[in-house]
Amino acid sequence: MRAFVYNVVLTIFWMAVTEAFTLENFLVGFVISFLILLLARPLFDAPSRRYFTLAWKLPRFVLLMLWEIVLSSLRVAQAVLSPRMPIQPGIIAYPLEVKSDLEITLLANLITLTPGTLSLDVSSDRKVLYVHGMFVDDAQKVIESTRESLEKAVLEVTR
Repeated sequence: MRAFVYNVVLTIFWMAVTEAFTLENFLVGFVISFLILLLARPLFDAPSRRYFTLAWKLPRFVLLMLWEIVLSSLRVAQAVLSPRMPIQPGIIAYPLEVKSDLEITLLANLITLTPGTLSLDVSSDRKVLYVHGMFVDDAQKVIESTRESLEKAVLEVTR
């Protein structure tokens, strides 16, 4: 967290030195400050170094989420526009590998954001997430697919 604060402080210093308080200048200063801090990474303690690894993982995470949303949107659109409407709705008891409240909340929200799925509830022992799916032909296949894409991405970003 300290590395992020340093990044913002250096960015503000950059904006003051260049005398340009615009969004573009902020972004340029942020990138330059990040690169400077990246070179100074050995001077930071272990929790602060996590900021640098997260900076590389977060864009990949966002792209994966956008990709999942696009694929799901196309599948839902295809089902809705199809004359037969080939949907197979169902509720899945999804066993969670994520443990913390942040991880569970993030995964549940990502599942809900993906068209055709909706997070319903978390069990009281926080080991099962109940999910409604529009296409539940094979529950185990849906569980494996979610675990390999969404849950894996959440674990990568949070741990």
